[in-house]
Amino acid sequence: MDNAVYLHHLDVLLQRYKEALSQFKLDAIVVASGALSYYYHDDNSHPFKPYAGAQQWLPFALPANCYVVIKADQLELIWPAKQDFWHMVNAVPEGEWQSAWQITPVENQDWVAALPTHCALIGPANLEGVPNLASLETWLDFYRAVKTDYEIECLSKASHIAAAGHKAASDAFLAGASEFEVHLAYLNATRQDAAYTPYPNIIGINEHAAVLHYEQKDHLRSFRPLTLLVDAGATYNGYASDITRTTLALNDDFKALHDDVNTLQQRIANQSLDGQSFIELHDQTVAGIADILRTHDLCSLSVEEQIAKRIPQHFYPHGLGHLLGLQVHDIGGRQINHAGDTKPSPAESPFLRLTRPLQENMVITIEPGLYFIPMLLDQLKADVPQHGCNFAKIDKLLPYGGIRIEDNVVVGKSQIRNLTREAFDAL
Repeated sequence: MDNAVYLHHLDVLLQRYKEALSQFKLDAIVVASGALSYYYHDDNSHPFKPYAGAQQWLPFALPANCYVVIKADQLELIWPAKQDFWHMVNAVPEGEWQSAWQITPVENQDWVAALPTHCALIGPANLEGVPNLASLETWLDFYRAVKTDYEIECLSKASHIAAAGHKAASDAFLAGASEFEVHLAYLNATRQDAAYTPYPNIIGINEHAAVLHYEQKDHLRSFRPLTLLVDAGATYNGYASDITRTTLALNDDFKALHDDVNTLQQRIANQSLDGQSFIELHDQTVAGIADILRTHDLCSLSVEEQIAKRIPQHFYPHGLGHLLGLQVHDIGGRQINHAGDTKPSPAESPFLRLTRPLQENMVITIEPGLYFIPMLLDQLKADVPQHGCNFAKIDKLLPYGGIRIEDNVVVGKSQIRNLTREAFDAL
């Protein structure tokens, strides 16, 4: 990536932090990457993921025990350099990025004494004499929803890595692989260790595709593979992609359902423009699922009747999508100002993670689904009189599990940029 794009990213971050310095009357802000954590009663550490507020500043994966110190006229990277014969000592990555930084290798916390008097800390750490200000962190979190060109490029690269994995996973499934074998094919194609994927890969065959966060990965091959649902991503410089694809073994009624969900997904994605209400887009998606149920003779009621009786939510129980960035469910989706006030999810859509209006250069997921989940279908039968659902046909579709199609989309003024479709087109 062109270093000029990264330097412009730093300029934007510096402007945001200078505003914060003024707002909170500070001379410096320290951002901690975090420390290793350990399994209970064990000396084996959890996989390390740096605090996003620190990772945002650097164009490589940050190790534990780093600190970013931001002053109005200086950026300093405090780098852990304590000698250790048990583990590899992290070397400072080479590159043009260093021109913007003062890099200070340290073996202890003596550097803290040189910090200005009016200083605050954010992130998972404690520094003696430096207060940790949750209100400052909240103030800065509000900015994270809108991405710089550098961040969008990182998210694009993460999408390209993941697309290769999805292609490999689909090919493995069609060749008869088990869920576990599909998982290994994905990891091999993306060149990722499972511990460092942005979230645990969801790889469900047949009925398992109806479990929204299925993570078990059966080692046994399916006797009659029908459906593969893969929800999996990749990371680049700490930024995550989050992509779902559904692969079908047969060209049948379920394939027709899949095609209509894909058409709906693209229609909604293309409306993800600056100023648009994401709540309204979710409501349109619920109506779209109702129309698909009616069109495919799964429910005889009109779209309006289905919505009044909340029938679509039994086939599509989750929200339309969320913010995406350094975290898969990126922070601030319900935050409506710097002070941290929030707009809660609507009562009829309790799982919706994004309620603030869309802004240009937000990156979001658009991920409608249509599932045959026995628990929800039993509730539908029990709780909704005159539901109009064709359970003779629905029961035949239970072995297929479900459909989810998820793209990563950059919100635009007049048109979107679909990072996921770009990545698949480039394969």
